[in-house]
Amino acid sequence: MTATYVHDEIASQPESWRRAAATLPQVSSLLPQHGERIAVVGCGTSWFVAQAYAVLREESGHGLTDAFAGSEFPAGRSYDRVLTISRSGTTTEILELLGQLTDVPTVLVTAVDDSPCAAAADVTIGLGFADEQSVVQTRFATTALALLRAHLGEDLEPLALDAEKALAVDVTTLLDLEQVTFLGRGWTVGLAHEAALKTREAAQFWAESYPAMDYRHGPISIAQPGRAVWTLGEVPQGLDSDIAATGAQHVHHDLDPLAALVVAQRFAVALAEH
Repeated sequence: MTATYVHDEIASQPESWRRAAATLPQVSSLLPQHGERIAVVGCGTSWFVAQAYAVLREESGHGLTDAFAGSEFPAGRSYDRVLTISRSGTTTEILELLGQLTDVPTVLVTAVDDSPCAAAADVTIGLGFADEQSVVQTRFATTALALLRAHLGEDLEPLALDAEKALAVDVTTLLDLEQVTFLGRGWTVGLAHEAALKTREAAQFWAESYPAMDYRHGPISIAQPGRAVWTLGEVPQGLDSDIAATGAQHVHHDLDPLAALVVAQRFAVALAEH
């Protein structure tokens, strides 16, 4: 296997998450504060990070948190702060939105401090150490989410250790599948959407994603032998037996869901190479 940027970037995630934790004291006051009503906005992968963070922030009691795709931000809705995420800092929809939000504080999390979006935001949090050269985005998005989790009070060291385990999981046994559906529940629904997107982007492979409970209401009809259902995080009671009845393979890893996403990233790249 020829080493590429994406392999190096995927492998660097445990250390990137540790660096995010070390960065927190310098940026904590810039991020949404306890009790604030906020919106989190991104496009593509960044939107899925926003979805995951929104659920985690509300579940931890930090305040009402909505997540939107950049093009779908509701004009006229009131927030105490808007947090935007853009790796490149050039995302068109984010740049336009920042230009429109003149009456609410805006924060940008980016890998490029001197970007157009950084100039348009009130405050910029730079994660340049997690920037990427590969077309398929991996470590910036997970590092942004790791930073936000740390800001909610989580210890990132167990997460980083799980990511190191994720780098050793064998994905070669999955490369002959013809289809995969990724499932999540709560904050991991966003991770499921991201895993499916990575698989489509990297390998042009048939991948879908759903909330785990809703999957049984129709989408499970495509499950059959030769296909897989991949759960990230909590597996709802009875779902494994429902999957088994279809003949599909159930894929699940006993890791923090963000670390389990690393396995899905590696699967996507291995599929492309395969």
